[in-house]
Amino acid sequence: MTKWIADYVSAQKAALDSIPHAQVESAILSLKKAWMEDRQVFIAGNGGSASNASHFITDLGKGASDKLRKRFRCLSLTDNVSWITALGNDYSYEDVFVGQLQNFARQGDVFIGVSVSGNSPNLVKAMEWSRKNGVETIALVGAKRGRMAELGHQTIVIDSTHYGRVEDAQMGILHMFCYAFMENPALVQ
Repeated sequence: MTKWIADYVSAQKAALDSIPHAQVESAILSLKKAWMEDRQVFIAGNGGSASNASHFITDLGKGASDKLRKRFRCLSLTDNVSWITALGNDYSYEDVFVGQLQNFARQGDVFIGVSVSGNSPNLVKAMEWSRKNGVETIALVGAKRGRMAELGHQTIVIDSTHYGRVEDAQMGILHMFCYAFMENPALVQ
């Protein structure tokens, strides 16, 4: 077991080392622009990525916003269970995120899609709609990249196909998105 743990940690370090710094910086600057222009930030994912999306919005909406002169307008599309189930039941599971974007998103807003495979149909559909409607798209994906990588105005790829490692690295990126504002006041001066 000790060797397995050491190997797992080593592979996790490799996944973290694959985080592309320039792309993370670019995404942070997009969030800064959204904040400056009072745009809305949306995020969605499935499974563990849904949990990461919820966690991110808590940190952006509370933690990062507490440090700023005005608050981020942000929403995780994974958090309204009754809306998700209504859209999934009445339309299809592919519509659970795009259906919400159709009500909330406006041109100039930001949509972050989080997926290991990059091919989650509901995220692909949300990203397609976002691009067609002037919403900036940021794709966080694993090494398979998938369709989401093509749809992202910005794409951040973790060089692994292991779900746990990619999700952990993606949460690290989402934390960086928040802590950039929490620990760098000059960012928004």
